[in-house]
Amino acid sequence: MGLAPFFKHNPQEVGPQYLEDLATGYWFSEALFAAVELEVFSLLESKGMTTAEIASALEMPVSGLGRFLQALCAINLMVRDGERYYNTKLASDYLVPDKSDYQGNSILWRKGLRQGWQNLTECLKAGGRVNFPVEEEGPEQCALRIRKYINAMDNIARTKVEEILPFFKGLDLKGEILDVGTGSGAIAEGFLKQFPSLSATLLDIQQVLNYTRELMDKTGFGKRVSYIPINILEPWAVAKRGFDLVILSNIIHAYSEEEIPLILDRAANCLKSGGFLVIHDFFPEHCSAKAALLDLNMLINTYNGRIFSGTWVREQLAMSKLYTTELIPLATDTALIFAVKDQKKLASLRLDARTRLIARIKAMGFEQVLSIATETIQVADWTDLRCQYGCDRYGHAHCPPNSPSPQKTRDVLKDFSHALLLEGEPPGRTFQTMVLDAEREAFLAGFHKAFAYWSGPCVLCTTCAAGATDGTCCNTRDARPSMEGAGIDVFETVRRAGLNLRILRDKGEYVRYFALLLLE
Repeated sequence: MGLAPFFKHNPQEVGPQYLEDLATGYWFSEALFAAVELEVFSLLESKGMTTAEIASALEMPVSGLGRFLQALCAINLMVRDGERYYNTKLASDYLVPDKSDYQGNSILWRKGLRQGWQNLTECLKAGGRVNFPVEEEGPEQCALRIRKYINAMDNIARTKVEEILPFFKGLDLKGEILDVGTGSGAIAEGFLKQFPSLSATLLDIQQVLNYTRELMDKTGFGKRVSYIPINILEPWAVAKRGFDLVILSNIIHAYSEEEIPLILDRAANCLKSGGFLVIHDFFPEHCSAKAALLDLNMLINTYNGRIFSGTWVREQLAMSKLYTTELIPLATDTALIFAVKDQKKLASLRLDARTRLIARIKAMGFEQVLSIATETIQVADWTDLRCQYGCDRYGHAHCPPNSPSPQKTRDVLKDFSHALLLEGEPPGRTFQTMVLDAEREAFLAGFHKAFAYWSGPCVLCTTCAAGATDGTCCNTRDARPSMEGAGIDVFETVRRAGLNLRILRDKGEYVRYFALLLLE
């Protein structure tokens, strides 16, 4: 979640400290940009070096450099052992030039976008982009700019395709790929490597394809690839050919609301009856903060690009008579939508039921939906004391002692191996209703053991919530126990899931609700 690992407070919590963290967020990126430009990670790769040795290699004074190295340690890119500095595994894997997963080009490309971001206020006043490339750019300058862009995006795309390919595991893909707006061709290359019977047709502007051809020839896939220069908004020369796989990777966010339906319809027309259309992009339903900032980047640095919701994109695909999956989130910051002409073909994809369920539940409006192992759920014997001493709902229906005991909860968890941790927000009745909807969705998806524990006392029914104190309930169909009332240590369980909770000191601070949905 952006710089959240370095923040002391959750991004959704208010307060001066969080605002200060936001205001200084660029410090992190500036330190990263400088480190990549200086290639300090190359110096440390074979063996660690002292500050003096690094200063000598970079021809810099020791004083300022020592403080810089200390900062790089603080953001987990270096470690210090005695007088020597070493790369962390993260830096070694991704920040050393000539390594296959080097990300330095994409990082420095991001640095190049800073100038546009400095004009954000002017862009907002103008309602769009205000800085445009110089019209007098010559062919050589244009080719250099395109090469830099392709190099920047190449390794990112290679990482993404490794996340996409598992969905096709077990399929014997044959025939042709159509990769639209291919860029470096890394997505198509991943499929060519995985499926030897596939060939590929790449669509992009001529200047991009010139460089992509060089890259494909170097990797040995050139003989299986053909290139068609095209402006995507103009008629496609391949419209009458049928393709087994059509790829639109990071294309949707580069165009306007008026242009996307045309592009999707052309992609649908190029698809064979048994083929797959893969939409890979950023969506606000997944990594919402990153998607929102990228949307601003599109405002600042493109002509009309923007981020679209997965729901809207799926509606456009339906208008092109395609059947779609839910929005399938990847482990990184992007997500997928698969579309087909024959609905039965979706069943052949390696889309496990839990992945699809998470996508559907996330679409209900939960802030986060995390899959966790039930062994990470912490059950303690002290939690009911917080209910008995400190809560005026003690003794009410579904509150202790009328809720499952810690031992009962432990026994129940033995019958489950996986659960979903759901994060939401007040009001409580709305959150609890959403949790019930999620439980029902899980049951309908085939998880017949699905059972939910939610946050706080049950507040579904006005009469009970108003103060029934005899421990009876007239709505046992919908009522569920609270996590804490059933012995679950919410703070520790959430912490083990990789999230942060803290005690709220003021009534006006942001409240977060959590629920557990046991699956299987």
